[in-house]
Amino acid sequence: MNLPPFLTNLPAIDLPFPEDVVRTSAIRSDDGLMVIFEILQDFELPPHSHKAQWGTVLAGEVILTIAGDTKTYTPGMSYDIPSGAEHSAFVRAGTIVMDIFEEPDRYAVKKS
Repeated sequence: MNLPPFLTNLPAIDLPFPEDVVRTSAIRSDDGLMVIFEILQDFELPPHSHKAQWGTVLAGEVILTIAGDTKTYTPGMSYDIPSGAEHSAFVRAGTIVMDIFEEPDRYAVKKS
């Protein structure tokens, strides 16, 4: 799936992962943060928690564990991570997800 330039030209977020592994495009408001994650290499996200997060898989596959329950999500499937729930993921290269975070400052948005 190729995203249109008006999406890929959005600012990136500051992640502790290399840009050759995960590429991002973000929109921030006072009420939340929307991020499109493009996974360029297989990627494992260690267990962590934060405020609520909702996401949907646009392409590829995400194996997501939320509060001990593991499911595989494919295109068109959505997930809802409650505030404070520990979660982790394995995401395959080629996956694109859109996540919306309750916390507008979950990640810093880089200046374009």
